[in-house]
Amino acid sequence: MPYKPQSEPGKTVYQPAVQITRLGDKIGDPVAAASFPDHILRFRNDRWDQSVGLDGLTEQQWLSHFGKFEPLPDNLDPPLALRYHGHQFRTYNPEIGDGRGFLFAQLRDHEKRLMDLGTKGSGITPWSRSGDGRLTLKGAVREILATEMLEALGVNTSKTFSVVETGEKLMRGDEPSPTRSAVMTRLSHGHIRIGTFQRIAFEKNEELMHQLVSYCLEQYYGGVQTDSPATELFARVAQEVARLAGAYMTAGFVHGVLNTDNINITGESFDYGPWRFTPYWEPGFTAAYFDHEGLYCFARQPEALHWNLAQLASALRLIADSDPLVATLETFPKAYGTAFTEHFCWRLGIESEGFEKDRDLVVAAEKGLAARTIEIDRFFFDWGRAKKLARPDEDSSEFSDFRKLIADRACTREPVSRYWQNPDPCSMHIEEVESIWGSIADDDDWAPLSQKISDIREMGAGLRNG
Repeated sequence: MPYKPQSEPGKTVYQPAVQITRLGDKIGDPVAAASFPDHILRFRNDRWDQSVGLDGLTEQQWLSHFGKFEPLPDNLDPPLALRYHGHQFRTYNPEIGDGRGFLFAQLRDHEKRLMDLGTKGSGITPWSRSGDGRLTLKGAVREILATEMLEALGVNTSKTFSVVETGEKLMRGDEPSPTRSAVMTRLSHGHIRIGTFQRIAFEKNEELMHQLVSYCLEQYYGGVQTDSPATELFARVAQEVARLAGAYMTAGFVHGVLNTDNINITGESFDYGPWRFTPYWEPGFTAAYFDHEGLYCFARQPEALHWNLAQLASALRLIADSDPLVATLETFPKAYGTAFTEHFCWRLGIESEGFEKDRDLVVAAEKGLAARTIEIDRFFFDWGRAKKLARPDEDSSEFSDFRKLIADRACTREPVSRYWQNPDPCSMHIEEVESIWGSIADDDDWAPLSQKISDIREMGAGLRNG
């Protein structure tokens, strides 16, 4: 079946829908936002604010809600710092939770989905440990770039909803300090993580585990369909995580920190720290400077996500039999392979013809890309705008098998949008990320960021609509 990206945002009215409190007081802790010395609006998502009925807010109202965190009407008051555990680089940590953020609001989007507005950098919580609960402005800018680029490339991702500069100077060991501060709000299809289930299993709270399973099925997967809800939920989550793995690989994206507390139960990518896009098809490419063993390198991301699913299965054993959970785990490689090949065909702009034929095509493409004579984005751009128009780099012998296999594939798009008329593809490599941030840090020049967002959205329109 052909891959289909998520729908574009539509317009709706504000629909508060507080559901998380149904899980009782053990799912999170009431908290208050920090008081910041300043509130300067730096980014407002003018595509997705309409999808949750908040496009009519004035700038002052926006700052009141997303800088000072005055509650939205009929919504959470106070917000909740959610509790969870997690494997961090495969070492179990029972001392984590929302340490610099909270769940601020829940509301319905234009498709009636339950959406969460969660924060990052909003202050200290019971789970901050020794942290200051703050976010650097650079970190917020990087998250804008990551989410915009991934959305355009058809990856299921959270959306950066708001960034407000807060006027504090932060000390950090991994960048020049003091550095500017910000508070960010992200729009997500849920904030429940694999680590949420791990905490409940650690505490052996069967009642809460049953409640959480039902909550996730009802709110994110259309309701309970079988007499084995935990097994059903695990199968649904495994399918979505397989799709995420396939999309990461096709996008050339390296998340960097695929810990179990960073894996959303809906398969939606979120929480962008040391992420990077690899310019070339380089299996060992890593994003995090502290990932010394390459645990989360480019090629090992499907393995990492599969391992994380095994930890979810282990947690669900509190209320479910092992055999069906293991059976689902064993289907992951095929589910990932199918998702990867379908997404690969979508980015190329050709019809998917089933896993067997698609696999041969993708293997041939990987063989050519592995020679590193052409960047990933250049490859997809050239074949995406005209599948029989290859650059000289792609005429090399490394791509001979690929050219034969793609020759008779039917196109799924006519490359007529403005994006395809550009001489070069839209990319997001670390040098450009640093350049965009440098303009802000050195000259308070936000124009390069605004232009890049515009370019990315133009690419997204071209990939979706031709």
